[in-house]
Amino acid sequence: MELKDQLSLLGNKTTYKQNYAPEVLEAFDNKHCDNDYWVQFNCPEFTSLCPITGQPDFAEIKISYIPDIKMVESKSLKLYLFSFRNHGAFHEDCVNIIMKDLITLMNPKYIEVTGLFTPRGGISIYPYANYGRKNTKYEQLAEKRLAEHH
Repeated sequence: MELKDQLSLLGNKTTYKQNYAPEVLEAFDNKHCDNDYWVQFNCPEFTSLCPITGQPDFAEIKISYIPDIKMVESKSLKLYLFSFRNHGAFHEDCVNIIMKDLITLMNPKYIEVTGLFTPRGGISIYPYANYGRKNTKYEQLAEKRLAEHH
C-alpha cells in the first residue's frame, strides 16, 4: 500500500479536536523492519486538565519506541496529543493512556512514555510508563529500563 493511501491528515486542512480523540492517530508501514532503531518524539507544550479542579496542567511528553511493522505519523500524533487539552485526567493516567493508545495503533516492539509535568502546589510529577513485547528481548528491556528509571 502506498504511503498516501495510508494517511489522511498530512497535507490537508487541520481540524483540531476539542476532546480526547484517539481515532485521529494514523500509522504507516515501517520500511526498515529488518533492523531495530529508536524513534523519539518530544512534545514540550502538552496540556490537559485536572479531573477534579479543572485547572490546566502543563507538561513535556517524551515518547520513545522501537517500531515493528507500523509507525505513528507525526501530524496525527500532534493532533492526538492536542486532544488532551480539554481532557480531565491525572498525570499518571495521561502517560499510560498515551502509551496504550500507541501500542494499540502500532504494536511496537518497545515503547516508553514520560511526562514531565510542571509544578502545581510546589510539586512536580514525572510519570513514566513502558512496555516491551511479551516473551521477547523487548520485555527484558522494559524490565531493565523500569528498574533503572530515576
